[in-house]
Amino acid sequence: MLLNAIRGFCMALADSVPGVSGGTIAFLLGFYDEFINSLNDLMGRDNRRRRAAIFFLIKLGIGWVIGFSMSVIVLSSLFQVHIYEISSVFMGLTLFAIPMVIKEEKQVMAGRYGNLVFTLIGTLLVFCISYFNPAGGQGINVSVEHLSLGVVLYVFFAAMIAITAMVLPGISGSTLLLIFGLYVPILGAVKELMHLNFSYFPILVVFGLGVIAGIVGIIKLIKMCLERYRSQTIYTIVGLMIGSLYAIVMGPTTLDVPQAPMGLKTFRILFFLLGGLILAGLEFLKARLEK
Repeated sequence: MLLNAIRGFCMALADSVPGVSGGTIAFLLGFYDEFINSLNDLMGRDNRRRRAAIFFLIKLGIGWVIGFSMSVIVLSSLFQVHIYEISSVFMGLTLFAIPMVIKEEKQVMAGRYGNLVFTLIGTLLVFCISYFNPAGGQGINVSVEHLSLGVVLYVFFAAMIAITAMVLPGISGSTLLLIFGLYVPILGAVKELMHLNFSYFPILVVFGLGVIAGIVGIIKLIKMCLERYRSQTIYTIVGLMIGSLYAIVMGPTTLDVPQAPMGLKTFRILFFLLGGLILAGLEFLKARLEK
């Protein structure tokens, strides 16, 4: 119970920030396949496997809720005030995670260098999404008085795409929310709901429905890709992570009051190294948990 709660807690910390995804953390901590199989069994017809999946996901979920709640309280204010410091941490998390993923999957990557084309595809995909930012560089107001059919549909489909990224090792769903101009609004909405401000509750329901639809729609595809085309999938994941570096650089432009993209003058090396230190801590945690 404690082991899986810790795993869920670590996933939540990753899911709540742009950079690496919760799927990446599950990958680095060595339980990603179990996580994907549990989500798949949840929608299967085998009652025994479904019960086992429910218990496993509940244990993960307890830690995830605790971790995400703590992150929301801290990040929603820090992100606006210290955007370049936080973005530097995200950069460190992502960049240092790339060789870790490669190390974990070196057996399926070695000798299959023709699959580098999938890395290029993954990189270009994230770059194009970031460059042609549909939010136009502005955050979106999601309180109930500003809701419209267009905003509701936009949030729903953005949630579907974001949860797909959160489940995949690679680009973070929070990175995609950042690109879509929804990261700060959704984080702020969750924080307001925690303070019993229910004017943001409708949009969070829409977001939750999008998350459910995304999981149902993608999980079997991910499982099939990992089982039948694991090498191509891992190469694509590495590409998504490389592309997300550009998304993080452009992250400040998606705030309610857009800031300049992160550059050499606004890059914070100490916070960048902190991101690497966090991942080193996760590697240490993995070794301890395995013992």
